Amino acid sequence: MRITQRVRKILANYESDNPGTKANLARLLMHGRLGGSGRLVILPVDQGFEHGPARSFAPNPPAYDPHYHFQLAVDAGLSGYAAPLGMLEAGADTFAGAIPTILKVNSANSLSRLKEDADQALTGSVKDALRLGCAAIGFTIYPGSDAAYAMMEEIRAMSEEAKAHGLAVVIWAYARGGTLSKVDETAIDVIAYGAHMAALLGAHIIKVKPPTADLGLEAAKKVYQAHKIPVATLKERVAHVVQAAFNGRRIVVFSGGEAKDTKGILDEVRQIRDGGGAGSIIGRNSFQRPREEALKLLDGIVRILQGKD
Repeated sequence: MRITQRVRKILANYESDNPGTKANLARLLMHGRLGGSGRLVILPVDQGFEHGPARSFAPNPPAYDPHYHFQLAVDAGLSGYAAPLGMLEAGADTFAGAIPTILKVNSANSLSRLKEDADQALTGSVKDALRLGCAAIGFTIYPGSDAAYAMMEEIRAMSEEAKAHGLAVVIWAYARGGTLSKVDETAIDVIAYGAHMAALLGAHIIKVKPPTADLGLEAAKKVYQAHKIPVATLKERVAHVVQAAFNGRRIVVFSGGEAKDTKGILDEVRQIRDGGGAGSIIGRNSFQRPREEALKLLDGIVRILQGKD
């Protein structure tokens, strides 16, 4: 595998990591149609845990089959595929070596009563990730939750183990719980704070939701206004989140979020690119479409991140 200068520069930002971890980061950064560009598009399919099978897959019934998602990611030329243990196990042999994988090692579900103390259960391990040939583990933290400290302690321990075995670490930083309102969960100050926490916890790749121009914390609002931090456009907000992730020294990708039309998704990706985001990690907005529509959408996203559209 030939490493481009752009990817070498990104890898140099991870000054404490061993060659195994850097090799796995390189696997993700050099794979697929965006390989070598420093940008990523990852397919995450952990929604069955979070939302249930019908809400996740009934809009496109072939997606009930784990092989469908492996093949979609491969055929679209994506950078990687992220899923919980069972989904990866179901296609591990058939698709071995076809695309870098990320084992999502914790999960929540819609049947849980947890709200202010929103949390996720550990559903996979570093040993599972190594057995399945994964490039990384993925872990969600809920900044703002009454259970956030326990989640941070869990990922600190798992991150130490993963890095010792040469795996990369991806942290989903999704503000939730505590006193946060639904609006606060995507407010620019809250999203930037979550991204910074993920970087401080040792994430190589940070996944956050696209931020809105809302300001959730009164103390932060005063600072944003006093220093005139620009947040009017998504491009400006993405640039600020990247700044919060060690001034761009950590890879930040943005989720696809709630269902949108194709134009809305592509416009959002274009602003993520222009704001300096590393790319997209897009699940429901791709796999809930019929396969040909999904491939067309993913092609459009890749072309934008390549700078062609």
